[in-house]
Amino acid sequence: MRCEICGKKVIGRPVRVKIDGSVMQTCNECSKFGKIQKEPQKVFKPRAAPRRPRAREPSYEVSEDYNTVIRMAREKKGWSREELAKNLYEKASVINRIESGKMIPDIKLARKIEKILNIKILDKIEDEQPEDLTPSRRGGTTIGDIAMIKRN
Repeated sequence: MRCEICGKKVIGRPVRVKIDGSVMQTCNECSKFGKIQKEPQKVFKPRAAPRRPRAREPSYEVSEDYNTVIRMAREKKGWSREELAKNLYEKASVINRIESGKMIPDIKLARKIEKILNIKILDKIEDEQPEDLTPSRRGGTTIGDIAMIKRN
């Protein structure tokens, strides 16, 4: 292991030192720059039972015509935007922006709207499993890719 301050190879056990709020592994010489920390006590943890793979929860997105569906359902109930906002515990300006299409409600708010107006504005998204995780397929270069480039 190398000292995190000077970079020299540490012979024996490194010293845990706190310098400006950061805990570092240093050599004996660099340990004078900070406060020496105690080694964390090892806590015995019993082995956990193997986890069963959980089914992924489906993802949802708000449908494209959400604003007209919400407006029509609200008008069908005979509510004003202020009344709908009061029932949703939201501001009337939020309802105005949603119905005008300037704001897309998040999933939590969309579920509340669906429940109160008895409508459906959330669509289930089918998740695709990526076949190949090369940088070009997953959407760009990651820090791991850069680290691999630097090592070469």
